[in-house]
Amino acid sequence: MTLQATYTSEKKIAESRFILPFMQNFYETFAQPLAFTAFRVAAGVMLMVEGYPKFLSPMAQVGFVESLGFHPGWLFSPMLAVMQFIGGFMIAVGLLTRPIALANGIMLLVTLWFHYTHPYGQAFLTPEGIAALKANGAVLFTPNGLMRLADGGHVFLEQVQSKAELASMFWAGAALFYAAFGGGAFSVDRALIKREF
Repeated sequence: MTLQATYTSEKKIAESRFILPFMQNFYETFAQPLAFTAFRVAAGVMLMVEGYPKFLSPMAQVGFVESLGFHPGWLFSPMLAVMQFIGGFMIAVGLLTRPIALANGIMLLVTLWFHYTHPYGQAFLTPEGIAALKANGAVLFTPNGLMRLADGGHVFLEQVQSKAELASMFWAGAALFYAAFGGGAFSVDRALIKREF
């Protein structure tokens, strides 16, 4: 088979996978790169939002990171802040995307492990707190707030726990996706540096 025949055959196979073959160019040159970029920007911005308070107070997480076994805390707490905030920015713009996304993906897997092994608990309020709520709840809370705390906050904490686990799982997956595939067509890596890790 000649080179031209092989190319024509491969082109027909590629076109045949689409119900509307004339849309192939639109998908491959616009829709896919745009979607790839939009999700990368969302993942990076989410990390920036989560990392911003840590970046403002880089030593605030010393006790927390040490409780997870990361010593010394004075080193790992600022690293966490920089990784989330500056790393989130780098992912959003697509700069050194693979190594930064890998580091954040690992951090998010640790976060998922933490949420899974350290649940919020069964009740937000102690038995004394529930008694105080029954005695003074109408003064302290709105009617909707009072309903949420009537069981000690059990249902509310289950929802918070579930959201923490699912968010960590989703964003860890997003970071690891970009660690595997890089920043894509509309990234600093590809547009300016012309190289990727």
